[in-house]
Amino acid sequence: MSTLRKRLLIAAAATTGIAVAAGLWLWLSVQASPFDIDETVYIYVRPADDTDTVRRQLTLTAHARTLLGWDVLTMAGGFTPRTGRYAVEPGARVIDVYRRLRAGMQTPVQFTLPAVRTLDRLAGVMAHKLMLDSADVATAFGSDSVAARYGYSVETLPAAFIPDTYELYWDTSFEAFMQRMAQEHTRFWQAGNREELANRLGLTHEEVATLASIVDAETTNAAEKPAIAGLYLNRLHRGMLLQADPTVVFAAQAFNARRVSGQMLHTESPYNTYKHPGLPPGPIRIASQQGIDAVLHAQAHNYIYMCANADFSGTHAFAATYAEHRANARRYQRALAARGIR
Repeated sequence: MSTLRKRLLIAAAATTGIAVAAGLWLWLSVQASPFDIDETVYIYVRPADDTDTVRRQLTLTAHARTLLGWDVLTMAGGFTPRTGRYAVEPGARVIDVYRRLRAGMQTPVQFTLPAVRTLDRLAGVMAHKLMLDSADVATAFGSDSVAARYGYSVETLPAAFIPDTYELYWDTSFEAFMQRMAQEHTRFWQAGNREELANRLGLTHEEVATLASIVDAETTNAAEKPAIAGLYLNRLHRGMLLQADPTVVFAAQAFNARRVSGQMLHTESPYNTYKHPGLPPGPIRIASQQGIDAVLHAQAHNYIYMCANADFSGTHAFAATYAEHRANARRYQRALAARGIR
């Protein structure tokens, strides 16, 4: 072999080596390229989304070099996005984000289930935090067949939910959500001797939640809730009408009313405890854990009447006799009049 040919082969080999090294450097460099962000952002992938949809979201979080790395990876490795919610943290490498999305390694959602007044509002909360449609969820909540599938009626369904913060995946289906709530419901009631306490009261879970929902609606003062629960249990045991104003507000759907009017008291509804004895058909809101425990640990006393305190502290004046109650009520009415509230 001539010297010239040897030199040409050596030069060609060197050039190839340089090209391979350069390509390998580029490959490793673009994979390691970090996202140029100051705080964690999230990529949301819906069932119909494709690679372009994901890339458009990434353009809001990445500089050109990172996007080049993303393009190299998706073209070389193949990429079909998996439905879900994915975190992109400051300094995250493009290769790591690519692998998480490709494998469907979602970032969980911290879902706080609130003690809302209606299941329609819960549907809105669910749609805001999860990949669900609020109208579809509200329709399901209002369906007799759906409620029955989980062991409830439409009226008692609010008792299925225990307010707390749960870790869920963004693409959790309605069915999976309800199954998780059933597990949490069982876990809650099996803890703290709650089953036995409910049995001692002669109440089902749904009845405890119903009474707790009234207690929650009566006050936000945690210390007072066991006393209010005891008052309503006294009325139940004596066969008296509960005459709970929050049930009238619920029956009339007058949630913005500043006070219960005489006209509202005549609302014809099984939820109106001024007209119908016993507990209403179901909770008038999702009962809080605090409210449920207040019923289970109700205060023992002889009060059967209560009236808001005239100091507008949010607490109540309790009474064992009607005469005492009327005196408390007159003080409160005068306080309302002084403030021009009618």
